[in-house]
Amino acid sequence: MWRPLVLVLALLRVLSPAKGLELELSDLSSLQHATSLVADGLMDYYEGFHLGGTIGMFTNPYYWWQSGAAFGSILDYWWYMENDTFHDAIMQAIVYQAGDNADFMPLNQTTTEGNDDQGFWGITAMAAVERNFTNPPEDEPQWLYLVQATVNTMWERWDLEHCNGGLRWQIFQWNAGYNYKNTVSNACLFQLSARLARYTANDTYITLAEEAFDWMYGAGFLTEGDWWFVYDGAFVDDNCTEIVMLQWTYNAGLMVSGCAYLANYTGDEMWLDRTENFVHGIQVFTNQSVFFEAACQGSGNCNTDQRSFKAYLARFLGLTAQMVPSTAETIMNWMNTSAVAVAQSCSGGTDGHTCGMNWLADGWDGFYGLGEQMSALETLQNTRALVRPAPYTAQTGGSSQGDPAAGLGVKTEAVPPLKLTNADVAGAAIITAIIGLSVIAGVIWLLL
Repeated sequence: MWRPLVLVLALLRVLSPAKGLELELSDLSSLQHATSLVADGLMDYYEGFHLGGTIGMFTNPYYWWQSGAAFGSILDYWWYMENDTFHDAIMQAIVYQAGDNADFMPLNQTTTEGNDDQGFWGITAMAAVERNFTNPPEDEPQWLYLVQATVNTMWERWDLEHCNGGLRWQIFQWNAGYNYKNTVSNACLFQLSARLARYTANDTYITLAEEAFDWMYGAGFLTEGDWWFVYDGAFVDDNCTEIVMLQWTYNAGLMVSGCAYLANYTGDEMWLDRTENFVHGIQVFTNQSVFFEAACQGSGNCNTDQRSFKAYLARFLGLTAQMVPSTAETIMNWMNTSAVAVAQSCSGGTDGHTCGMNWLADGWDGFYGLGEQMSALETLQNTRALVRPAPYTAQTGGSSQGDPAAGLGVKTEAVPPLKLTNADVAGAAIITAIIGLSVIAGVIWLLL
């Protein structure tokens, strides 16, 4: 069944100009041109530009969470490349998907939404806060309010009944994965709490971040020693005793950057040590100093979500380098080496600059999609992480307004999906047939 796909990919590679992006990292205009091509390719997947498309959503098969993450990449593009092409689209998307309660629980998503999904939209809003992105109109929820509401509603789901704490993957019990506590949901909560602590100078958020970190460490999701690794999660069925030891770039990126924010804000050596140790552990996600999704890339079986994970590693490592200068040399070596590899990888498709998954391949590897474009874009633009100002705080230029109690006490209603029995289906068929016969009879009566 794979043979036709292989032939198609081979044909596309033959037809592709295969020249890649022209890139000189030390030349801003060169980098701006290269990233504009990649960003345009990313936004080709955006539904919101098309008649009948949903604002804030990308085309199938990309889920809601990845749409939020993609706008995080485009917001970074606005910041690092000083390009406002997609400024209005960013504003519209975040506001539209915030939901009626301004907590990233929109009615069109709550039936299937997970904690990690909400977390990634919150991370995009946090970037808007720290980059001092244009504030919404006064009658709309403000960026900081959205982040605080996200964190507060996530904390309200902290589950002490199973595994002595932690967030479940899913919010609602009817969704597959409700019995799983995964690192990404808890790491989103950890990182957002750390970033809010630094931005607001409210040390309550430090306490929350410490609780999330300590729980993940105690549950065995984090390891220390010669190598600090971040594992995927565990099931509540056995009280989280059997750890799923898969490692993903985005989990490592979330943890290292959260530690870096706390090290920067508190000056505590403990958080500095943790940051540097996690950076050391991230070597497992590099091959010849090029970012590599170790769990799936070598075998070529990364799924749609996983093909975007390197985008978040690059983004969060850029933030880490800004927060903790002692990590900058190592991180920027990876970033710059990866960016050069990205440039030659982005040589596919009919446009000649579609980006692939494996940047170590000779040219484009035949893979394409939103995740590939995001990963390439974040890697390229984060080569400027040390050139642009570090994330602002409320004391150093941030202007977004919020409310520490945002989202508290708000009950999110979600109707579970219908489960139809055979009798339901048969009954519906009978009703449909009766209605159909009635319509036909009416038409005949009109004609007589």
